[in-house]
Amino acid sequence: MGIFEPFRAIGYITTNVPFSVQRLGTETFVTVSVGKAWQIYNCAKLSLVLVGPQLPKKIRALTSYREYTFAAYGSSIAVFKRAHQVATWSRHGAKVNHLLLFGAHILSVDVEGNIFTWAFKEMDKSLAPVGHVMLEDNFTPSCIMHPDTYLNKIIVGSQEGSLQLWNVSTKKKLYEFKGWKSSISCCVSSPALDVVGIGCADGKIHVHNIRYDEEIVSFSHSTRGAVTALSFRTDGQPLLASGGSSGVISIWNLEKRRLQSIIREAHDCSITSLHFFANEPVLMSSSMDNSLKMWIFDTSDGDPRLLRFRSGHSAPPLCIKFYANGRHILSAGQDRAFRLFSVIQDQQSRELSQRHVSKRAKKLRLKEEEIKLKPVIAFDVAEIRQRDWCNVVTCHRDTAQAYVWRLQNFVLGEHILTPCTENQTPVKACTISACGNFAILGTAGGWIERFNLQSGISRGSYLDALEGKGAAHDGEVIGLACDSTNTIMVSAGYHGDIKVWDFKGRELKSRWEIGNSLVKIVYHRANGLLATVADDLVIRLYDVIALRMVRKFEGHTDRITDMCFSDDGKWLLTSSMDGSLRIWDVILARQIDALQVDVSITALSLSPNMDVLATTHVDQNGVYLWVNQAMFSGSANFESYGSGNEVLSVKLPSVAPAEGSPENDSEKAILDAPLQDTSHSTKLDKQIPDLVTLSLLPKSQWQSLINLDIIKARNKPIEPPKKPEKAPFFLPSIPSLSVSAFTDYIKSLSPSALDMELRMLQVIDDDDDDDQEMDKRPELYFIELLLDYFEHEISCRNNFEFIQAVIRLFLKIHGETIRRQSKLQDKARKLLEVQSAVWQRVDKLFQSTRCMVTFLSNSQF
Repeated sequence: MGIFEPFRAIGYITTNVPFSVQRLGTETFVTVSVGKAWQIYNCAKLSLVLVGPQLPKKIRALTSYREYTFAAYGSSIAVFKRAHQVATWSRHGAKVNHLLLFGAHILSVDVEGNIFTWAFKEMDKSLAPVGHVMLEDNFTPSCIMHPDTYLNKIIVGSQEGSLQLWNVSTKKKLYEFKGWKSSISCCVSSPALDVVGIGCADGKIHVHNIRYDEEIVSFSHSTRGAVTALSFRTDGQPLLASGGSSGVISIWNLEKRRLQSIIREAHDCSITSLHFFANEPVLMSSSMDNSLKMWIFDTSDGDPRLLRFRSGHSAPPLCIKFYANGRHILSAGQDRAFRLFSVIQDQQSRELSQRHVSKRAKKLRLKEEEIKLKPVIAFDVAEIRQRDWCNVVTCHRDTAQAYVWRLQNFVLGEHILTPCTENQTPVKACTISACGNFAILGTAGGWIERFNLQSGISRGSYLDALEGKGAAHDGEVIGLACDSTNTIMVSAGYHGDIKVWDFKGRELKSRWEIGNSLVKIVYHRANGLLATVADDLVIRLYDVIALRMVRKFEGHTDRITDMCFSDDGKWLLTSSMDGSLRIWDVILARQIDALQVDVSITALSLSPNMDVLATTHVDQNGVYLWVNQAMFSGSANFESYGSGNEVLSVKLPSVAPAEGSPENDSEKAILDAPLQDTSHSTKLDKQIPDLVTLSLLPKSQWQSLINLDIIKARNKPIEPPKKPEKAPFFLPSIPSLSVSAFTDYIKSLSPSALDMELRMLQVIDDDDDDDQEMDKRPELYFIELLLDYFEHEISCRNNFEFIQAVIRLFLKIHGETIRRQSKLQDKARKLLEVQSAVWQRVDKLFQSTRCMVTFLSNSQF
């Protein structure tokens, strides 16, 4: 097991598989495919309600009925009841491309022309198909539908251009329609009996009467490409919606036999599905651009408007970064979109506005994609001033300006930052100061300039007199960084020169050469370490104050794509095109873990709490989350994770959360954590005077002792604890147990196990006198020993936070017993004296820090 385990993928809405709509009671739900999994949205607000498990292969067709979902992958069909797979149908010998709900049966069609009939309501009796139809050799099925009121009959369209009417009960072909000499791409039933709509690959739509084999009306798309989706309106209005491969939705008036309206920028890619809701003026559309949209026809002229939508990146993301203490992820993609994803609630994910893109596109008669800013290649964010002014700055491909964004309103800012150079070159690097007031830009020509984010005004440039062109670097600026006190600014040039500048005075303080062309730099403000990546695939860490190299890491075999520090500065994470993700311990100067994935990582970001890692991958439109198992398993050391030579191969996270993850089973992860081997943990042979040590346990393990009652209430225990015949506590069984060994033992216990051991000492039938001898009451003797142990540990100041949590739990359970026993009261008084003395010493250490924080928090810079 590695440090990071696959958790889930976010940002996936739909793929090129047509969706399935069903109505349950008064609510309507839509089931969509997201690669190897499927998910269900409630159409009232397009909120995600259910995510299915991951299948071995990508889903090729979907349909649903009430609580059942049917998904075709490869040559098999998986049957799900809610989110649990209940059956697998495997009779096809070729890939299944189409599924059709046919009453109490499911029809499946493969590429070789086999049509199987499955009775899903009788799955408990048999998993074999109840019927089979073999199409002709020169007939390649491309779509399938069931005409209303036609009992046991289906219409199958072909790539050759013809249609066939079959009776699946008698397994006979009843009639063949000649077609229109073009491949049939879609076929749907209309509200009028005997009338169907047929879309062809040549861009023509035919409304056909199948009873008399007569064409009623035909339409032709004005744009090139096939008709990929059709849907008839069912609330009395004679309208037909059609979608094409160009992403345009056309609305046709069947009475007037003409085009009524066009939604030109409906989607960026080919339309996958269209569906008019029953007796409602609402149209739902999906596309290969990873979006799901709902359109309502409520305007005076009858044109549709966008009602609600869900979308993700339509092209792979390039840069990602955690925001808002790890609750959100900022992502910039090749689709020219700048998005914010919510890690907690998927419904909060959204695209940042670029100010009236649709209106400007209509006015200039251009596509929205042409109006949007070019793809972001680098960005930086500061949370400290998000309520005051713009707090994000972005650099765009082949753009000589940088743009600012206001995350408070999720909109593009009013200022455009343009470096004032005679020969303007694209902006390549940017950073925001720790105070949130300044943005520093670096260009491809070596120019570095500082701007005020509030006003957008330039505040001077950084110039090196030794450079011939009067710039900061003789070449492209590949990275910029500022320290936490606005004292220094660090810049790196493509030719391997790193320079340290005085932030306020803008003078050059020092410089040094790497010796190779630089690719990327990352700076950690807390420890002052600068990580650099050169084209020799070596990662070097520099102390920018001491101006010397302090660490050097090697291991990647291909171009390093991204790297980031952990929030505490102890870890450095790097990714490469060789498919590996490596974690380096900066203090120990060695690799502690390495992962190998099938698809190379292009960008990564670690949350401030170090509990979630986000990655993007080549040709993948989503953001993948990995959970830090060390934060939840209770492991305090990393000896078992990586040796520097082993690389663990793992699969990418799926859309559904991994089983056993903290989100799915948080109580189980906390209460039932396995015993940890503490034999390799670091220990102090001799206590340093006046030193308070912590237990090095995860916060979740000792904090859960305080909230154990809340956790147990959620778990709802079946039976109350019973008084054992003999208290199975560990002290009498190991009389020679040392204090350190005893401490290691209780630290290895899970919170629930430790709570159980303490409750076994509880005096249940306390009807005896207070002067009863202690040796006659084993429980009271053990309580006395524990009070002595607590007094010893507090006086030694070892495992401070863990002992405090255990004492709180201990007093909560045995406080009444201690109150009734005079000898235990004396022990408790001694414990209180020791506790007060130690805490006063610790409180003095915190006092100066508290005063400084209070003073600075009340000051305005």
